Amino acid sequence: MQSHPNVQAVQRALDDADARDGSGAASQVRLLPVAAHTAAAAADALGVDVGAIANSLVFDADGTPLLVLTSGAHRVDAAGLAARLGVTHLRRATPDFVREHTGQVIGGVAPVGHPGPLRTLVDTALAGHAEVWAAGGVPQAVFPTTYPELLRVTGGTPAEVA
Repeated sequence: MQSHPNVQAVQRALDDADARDGSGAASQVRLLPVAAHTAAAAADALGVDVGAIANSLVFDADGTPLLVLTSGAHRVDAAGLAARLGVTHLRRATPDFVREHTGQVIGGVAPVGHPGPLRTLVDTALAGHAEVWAAGGVPQAVFPTTYPELLRVTGGTPAEVA
């Protein structure tokens, strides 16, 4: 599984971000013993609070992909977020839309490693955790990071999303 193209793309994106920054702190993608398709399953497998899981949720924002990295402890307020973004229609993307824009499947969508850049919002609730875990491109892969690092590697914008 470590050789899966999605896992390799995520690790490459993490390594590239580290090389640009020079921090020497690139995260390493790790494999779980079983697939974790939900934040709760990932938290259980890692022995961490569900709020420390960065759910990668792709939305269809008037036909444009929007990646929202949200704490696993709550749900995105799509109507409120749409109003703040000035978007007419903001809805969870279909599996085909997700795969088209991320190259990854729902349950394993990583914050990085996509075919092209995605507008990304990063939930400010994740800042309350010293360590945050995110998907690594497939449902069995994860990587540890921090809130500031997540913002840096994704080029994301901090946002209240719940």
